[in-house]
Amino acid sequence: MNVNWRGLLFWGLIILAGIMLFLPIFPNPQTKEISFSEFLTNMEADKLAEVTIAGDIVTGKLKDKQQFRTRALNYPNLIPTLRAKKVDIKVEPPIESNWMLNLAAQLILPLLFFGLLWWMLMRQASSQTNAAFSFGKSPAKPLQGKVDVTFADVAGVDEAKEELREIVEFLKTPEKFQKLGAKIPKGLLLMGPPGTGKTLLARAIAGEAGVPFFSLSGSDFVEMFVGVGASRVRNLFSQAKKTTPCIIFMDEIDAVGRHRGAGLGGGHDEREQTLNQLLVEMDGFDPNTNIIVIAATNRPDILDPALLRPGRFDRQIVLDKPDLKGREDILKIHAKGKPMAGDVDLKVVARRTPGFTGADLENVLNEAAILAARADKKEVTMEEVEEAADRVMAGPEKKSRLISDKEKQIIAHHEVGHALLSHLLPHADPVHKISILPRGLALGYTLALPLTDKYLVSKSEVLDQITVMLGGRVAEELVFNEVTSGAHNDLERATELAKKMVTEFGMSSLGPRTFGRKDRQIFLGRDIAEMKDYSEQTADEIDHEVKKIIDQCFARAQETLAQNRASLDKIAAELIEKETLEGEALARALESVKK
Repeated sequence: MNVNWRGLLFWGLIILAGIMLFLPIFPNPQTKEISFSEFLTNMEADKLAEVTIAGDIVTGKLKDKQQFRTRALNYPNLIPTLRAKKVDIKVEPPIESNWMLNLAAQLILPLLFFGLLWWMLMRQASSQTNAAFSFGKSPAKPLQGKVDVTFADVAGVDEAKEELREIVEFLKTPEKFQKLGAKIPKGLLLMGPPGTGKTLLARAIAGEAGVPFFSLSGSDFVEMFVGVGASRVRNLFSQAKKTTPCIIFMDEIDAVGRHRGAGLGGGHDEREQTLNQLLVEMDGFDPNTNIIVIAATNRPDILDPALLRPGRFDRQIVLDKPDLKGREDILKIHAKGKPMAGDVDLKVVARRTPGFTGADLENVLNEAAILAARADKKEVTMEEVEEAADRVMAGPEKKSRLISDKEKQIIAHHEVGHALLSHLLPHADPVHKISILPRGLALGYTLALPLTDKYLVSKSEVLDQITVMLGGRVAEELVFNEVTSGAHNDLERATELAKKMVTEFGMSSLGPRTFGRKDRQIFLGRDIAEMKDYSEQTADEIDHEVKKIIDQCFARAQETLAQNRASLDKIAAELIEKETLEGEALARALESVKK
């Protein structure tokens, strides 16, 4: 706790001066102000014990110890009468300082008040001036000695770590490279989806190398004042040159590194000035200045080309979502410090979380620990881990939602329709779990997991996926002779996948062609716009092909489920009873279904 002793001393002196100035003005609260007539009455009644006369002010004490005060003007017989009554008399000089007290009250105290106000205003103005001058200073501070993250704490990005190890080696022994005339890359650009560990990997480099680590985000350069961003860039690199070798890490560099000329402000707005200064600083390094700039972004497609050329960000390292082994290694790291029960199989957890990033996997184990603590358990069991994975993937269970028996029947047959087709079709992923408990926006769900990570998909696999998606709608129509709105998401995904077969994968009778050019956000996979580069006749043919694929898959699903109607009803009845089927219970339910 920082104590401002100067401020406390100043205010203490102000309060003391006020007490000393105002104390003589206010009489003693025990002294009674009486009229002169009452004073004469007490004197005639012989009630006075002592009297003090100071000019025309008379103070004293009665025989009953009561103190009094009065004013006597032009009363010549006062002292003889008091002597006759044998009253103890004291005479003091008249109080001549009243004018001084009045002057202090009317002049000095206001001057003191305004002086104090002026001092406070000047101090505030001085602090604002200092703040104004500090606008141009970089908010980044070196974290030397505080970076405790190493490569051992990073998993799932083995290739990226191997590329970065030589950066660490250069920071430790730069002379080894300089003797051979080698120049270390000045900049590293870490690209990848959110949550893949870009910031963590940058901290691991600093932790391994043991050098100062300047960390800030791209938005730290952006201010309302023109020129502040460029000034902060200069100040940042000036600080870094004083502490070489070091690392400068800029998170979300796309905040200042966007393609120039693309904004509404033309070519001279504040952001572009900041980018220009950054380009100059990175290109103006002394070759022997051991400063490495590491930047992270999930939008490399919008960065200015000048940033990506050799001499600035020489290396561009892609951090993709981890594969099966990577997910298992990440789970092992985040499982440290958490008491895991013997039934927790991280391989199974890794297999059932395809597409999860490192941040997602950390969240899964954290949610599992919270669920175990909520249940007053001493260890995290597989039950909590499975539930946590479902919560992260689809949201928490909504056990309070009331669903009628008829709707339960429909939902159960719908989900079992998906599960049976996943089990029976040769190129579909095996079923891991079926549930009719509402979770998130879904009334029920079927979880089918691939045995291994897939990077290519065949036409047979795509057709089986579409057939499985249509299985819920087919089961409803087969059993209840009625369709519901529960399959709207299945139909949407099936239609989209069938359209991709025709327009992107070249898996239709239209031949090995693509139709439509998409402008999409890299890594995020979101289409921004689609350029229609085909005729209306071709558009009709595309629609016809999409319909043909959907109809063929729908007919295949009808045929397969009709042949296994007894198993469909049996498993649906068991699902209604247990609400969730997984593990051994699911395996027993499906083993009687012949492929």
